[in-house]
Amino acid sequence: MTDEMNDAEDWQARAQNAEAALSRVQAEAEVRLIRAELKAEALRAGMVDLDGLKLLDAADLRLTEAGDVADAPAVLARLKRAKPWLFGMVMSSSSAANPPRPEPVRTRHANDLSHEEWVAARAALLRRR
Repeated sequence: MTDEMNDAEDWQARAQNAEAALSRVQAEAEVRLIRAELKAEALRAGMVDLDGLKLLDAADLRLTEAGDVADAPAVLARLKRAKPWLFGMVMSSSSAANPPRPEPVRTRHANDLSHEEWVAARAALLRRR
């Protein structure tokens, strides 16, 4: 009977250890998710240096049911008012504008050149030989 009691106590201790480890992992995952959501929101707000997020007190931030940080835009707006140098123009590597069309190289015919232009072009051509 003592073996059964030891086994039961052992299982209880293991279950308690597993629950403690699970709660630690969940807390760490929540902190990482909050950081990731804040980084995404900071980029949308135009933050230039994401090291500025270290100035925020992460203990006050909570996740919503949807997995978003509650009041993240308001938190970043307060940070933007307090530390405006952390924010700048929103840069993007993508552009909606079409690039200019490449124009073909225009070669000029010798008949279109003036005499002075023809002499200079001929001298440049002879120098390259």
